[in-house]
Amino acid sequence: MFLKKVKRVIDVERAEEEFEQRMEDVTLEKNDRPAMILAALLVFVPALLLVLGIFGLALWGVFFRYF
Repeated sequence: MFLKKVKRVIDVERAEEEFEQRMEDVTLEKNDRPAMILAALLVFVPALLLVLGIFGLALWGVFFRYF
């Protein structure tokens, strides 16, 4: 079941070559790059804010709880 993924991890150079071959025929349109950047920001910024908030809350609990 996971044999293909294991082979991809073990033989990285071959996996990269296969990826490059598959991507040769793919052409990006004019607005694809900004759309991908916006999608990445919509995914990563809230996750990053959540992690920073939890970290900040933990620091506040440790250092400023008694003041």
